[in-house]
Amino acid sequence: QVQLVESGGGLVQAGGSLRLSCAASGSIFSIKAMGWYRQAPGKQRELVVVINSGGSTNYADSVKGRFTISRDAAKNTVYLQMNSLKHEDTAVYYCNAKVVLTSYYELNYWGQGTQVTVSS
Repeated sequence: QVQLVESGGGLVQAGGSLRLSCAASGSIFSIKAMGWYRQAPGKQRELVVVINSGGSTNYADSVKGRFTISRDAAKNTVYLQMNSLKHEDTAVYYCNAKVVLTSYYELNYWGQGTQVTVSS
């Protein structure tokens, strides 16, 4: 019903930058929130940042001041600008969206994940 397509991952040296994007499409009535989570090997998936429909954001302490989320509401797309990347930012990054469908059901969707690798 809803697809999340991520792009922008890759390999970067420590101190470098990457920009991720996530576009939602399908039977969308509205999007209540979109954001990014990440999962490093052997660790649990954790919140990176989320932005709600009002524009409020919630960042993990570990990325504050380095990562910035933005959105294009008309395109149902969010972007994650990641600066000053550290080795510990290495993980699979997953896009998440809390969507109200055209049927008015509210469901939670995940993207397929994109690998971010930061070499030290």
